[in-house]
Amino acid sequence: MFLRKSWLMAGCLMARERIMKTNEALKIIGGSLSKPSKMPGWSIGLPAKECKTGGKLQKVPGSVCYDCYALKGCYVFKVVQDAQYRRLAAIKDPQWVTAMAHLINSKKPDVFRWHDSGDVQDLDHLKKIYEVCRLSPSKRHWLPTREAWIKDHLTDKPTNLVIRFSAPMVDQRAPASWPNSSEVVTSGASCPAAQQDNECRDCRQCWDATIKTIKYRKH
Repeated sequence: MFLRKSWLMAGCLMARERIMKTNEALKIIGGSLSKPSKMPGWSIGLPAKECKTGGKLQKVPGSVCYDCYALKGCYVFKVVQDAQYRRLAAIKDPQWVTAMAHLINSKKPDVFRWHDSGDVQDLDHLKKIYEVCRLSPSKRHWLPTREAWIKDHLTDKPTNLVIRFSAPMVDQRAPASWPNSSEVVTSGASCPAAQQDNECRDCRQCWDATIKTIKYRKH
């Protein structure tokens, strides 16, 4: 009975997602998705100042968040910051899950990165991300995070989502207890972007759950 109800609920959500208009979805999420020039797919940006753990690490020399890229360049423009705060507030909208699923399903290619800036805010936010992933089963999702508490909620994680916990300090090993993780290193990077104009190109390591740890070169 429980399984049948779950399928019925998923069917209703997917039917609602199909009939939602793109303009309506954009309004609900507080603006457009972002398209990082480095990456093959789309993303969504939140204000880096509102990162729970990252906000503290931004003040710690030697941390991966010190001199954060999302706190400089075009990210400091008022129009960009205003858009990020609109997206942050929009997470509370009861239709946010449906709207995000609609937009992600309408985009190509088949990969999506959560948060080219910002991070998961709380458990409610994480659960909503899980729902979006379930409503976009043909897409591969990647969620980088500094939030260690998420490890207690991995049993509910959809199979098309890879969550990578980032080691807090540069040249620090990521905890082995995480199924997937990332590190920022001064040498020995496994991410090929540094050798290909800072672009992913055909690399999809971040979305590959069989790769336990990815090492990014320090900018």
